[in-house]
Amino acid sequence: MLTMRARLDADPMAGSLPREAMPPADFCVAIDGVSKRYGSMVAVDDVSFTVRRGAFVTLLGPSGSGKTTILRMIAGFIQPSAGEIYINGKPVAAVPPYQRSIGVVFQSLAIFPHMTVAENVAYPLKCRRFDRRQIPDLVAQYLKLVRLDGFQKRRTGELSGGQRQRVAIARALVYRPDLLLLDEPLAALDKKLREEIQFELRRIQSELGVTTINVTHDQREALVMSDEIVVLDSGRIQQAGPPSAIYRTPANRFVASFIGQTNVIPRDGTEYALRAEKICIARTRRELGTTGICVAGTVLTVAYEGDRVLYEVGVAEWEGAVLRVICSDGPEAVAVGEEIMLGWSGDAPVRLGPGTAQ
Repeated sequence: MLTMRARLDADPMAGSLPREAMPPADFCVAIDGVSKRYGSMVAVDDVSFTVRRGAFVTLLGPSGSGKTTILRMIAGFIQPSAGEIYINGKPVAAVPPYQRSIGVVFQSLAIFPHMTVAENVAYPLKCRRFDRRQIPDLVAQYLKLVRLDGFQKRRTGELSGGQRQRVAIARALVYRPDLLLLDEPLAALDKKLREEIQFELRRIQSELGVTTINVTHDQREALVMSDEIVVLDSGRIQQAGPPSAIYRTPANRFVASFIGQTNVIPRDGTEYALRAEKICIARTRRELGTTGICVAGTVLTVAYEGDRVLYEVGVAEWEGAVLRVICSDGPEAVAVGEEIMLGWSGDAPVRLGPGTAQ
């Protein structure tokens, strides 16, 4: 996935989606030069990207990066200050939210506590005046999809957090929208449950083939769930592409530092990103074998994380710079204060660009 401006740079014949042109048919959503201002504050600044039909795309960034504002503009809850949003090839500026064929799962879930599970899931069908004879079968079908068979008569207050998540997902999908929007619905869950629901959401999305845009600040969630990631900061796109490309070749210092454990190191007067897991640790230079680059350091901290160990190592020859190192194995009982050697291959560091990708 490329921003429209990036596609224009790559192929001058591609164009930048002029206002009168329709987006390609394989795009479910196209965002063209969209900005949102609140007085002098710019929440979203000239953002352009596309979402192909059937894809799972995550808008990833810290608080205040503009990701939720973009999602709310796609949903129609707020209007852009500039630019255009297309859904299924048509501009939607004049289309109210309830006519956009969009399902939304909010962080708060917004399920009704006075209704049963079945009544919650049936609610959007009744609002859209589905044939009442079809509603029980549709409710049963989507509760089975989210693995809540037999829960129809339960009150939502009797459910666990994960079960309430599933009810919200079933309710958002039961009327078969063209687009599913997820506004950090997993943020309030504990780590184990959050990871379980991540895989469930991906399974459901794959089964239905529904185009999905997810908003999160959780880098692991974005990497695990997404076909494409759009990384945002200060209302602008910093990088967009597949998870592997975002992780392995970050476009700039922000992306490198926001995703994964990354060291930013100088080389030849230029900044480079060096992933923590790309660094080997040993007590002697000889133990590192044929590693291309080698520096001495002092262990400052050791954090045992079960399947890996995270070290912080001070490098005196780099003016006391601190490098983070992640090892799944390595020398036993390396202690704080110990002198060790660090090594990595010459092609491990990735050159960082100076600015944004957009």
